[in-house]
Order: sequence, then structure tokens, then C-alpha cells
Amino acid sequence: MMSAVSDSMADRTGRTLEEWVALVGGSGVDPLDQNAVRTWLREVHGVKQNSQWAIADAAALAAGWVRPSLEDYIDGQFTGKKAALRRVFDAVRAAALALGNDVTVEGRGTIVPFVRRRQFAATATTTSRLDLGLRFTSPPASARLTPATIPGQATHKVALLTVADVDDEVRALLRLAYEQNG
Repeated sequence: MMSAVSDSMADRTGRTLEEWVALVGGSGVDPLDQNAVRTWLREVHGVKQNSQWAIADAAALAAGWVRPSLEDYIDGQFTGKKAALRRVFDAVRAAALALGNDVTVEGRGTIVPFVRRRQFAATATTTSRLDLGLRFTSPPASARLTPATIPGQATHKVALLTVADVDDEVRALLRLAYEQNG
């Protein structure tokens, strides 16, 4: 997607990606603060969201930022009080990856999405639990499901406290979300 956004940047914004990166560099905004760059692009130049992300990413890379690896993103979510939840996440990840060779895991700062053709699940941590967000087009009846809009593109979520909570019912819910999003 970023390639498509970058390729059509000049048509949509009047500047190429390289021109935007140079403009950010001379703006006084810290190019490593991608949030500040996106805000500046939106408020000063009226740049739309997808273009903001592409420009901020390119400006940060040009300034020496190195994108974290998937494991770096995941490790960063399980520090301090949240470290105990890593085993719960690992059980969810193993269950999701066992669904098929077409499952990919993506890294984000606060969630971990699981994607087939589109995102079917995502995890997010609180200090006491791991929320498993599931995207259903036709949700099943389950007392463990709670309607939700987060994490990720979830329509429902399940609160997981221990590895034992990643049981047959949760694996069946995960499979159903996988099947409905393929």
C-alpha cells in the first residue's frame, strides 16, 4: 500500500515524496517524531491521512530511524507488569499461525494484528489481561465474546488472563474469524 501511496503522491498533494521529505527536513519539526510530522502535515498543509503516514515514515527513515522488527514490536508490548502476559500471547500466536500458511503477523506499537486476506484478529495488552480482538461478519453465540471496536478491526473481543484461557473455545472462535475473513 505504501508504494501505491508514494507513487501517486505528486498527483494527490502537488509534491513528490522526496520533495515532502525535504520540506519536513527544513520545517523545524523533528523528523523522528512521526506523530508531530503527521500533525504538521495535516494542520499546515492539509495532507490526508495515508499520505501523512507515508511522508512521516520516509522522513524518519531519511533521518536515520530504523523500523523495528516484528519481534521488537511484540517484545515492547510485554515489559514490566505486562511481561507475565507474554506466554498468553505466545499461545494465541501459535493458535493463529496453525490456522493456515496464509496467516501473517504484523507489528504495531500497541497491538499485534493477525491477517489473512484482511485482519481477522489482533491482540492488545492491559496490565492484567490480553484482549483478543476478533473480526466477525457473522458472530457466533458465545458468553465469552464481548462486542468491541478495538483492538484492531475487531467486532468482538475475549479477555484472556492465563494460557489456560486459550482453550478449545477460543481456538474455535479464532478459526471462525479466520474463515470469515479469507
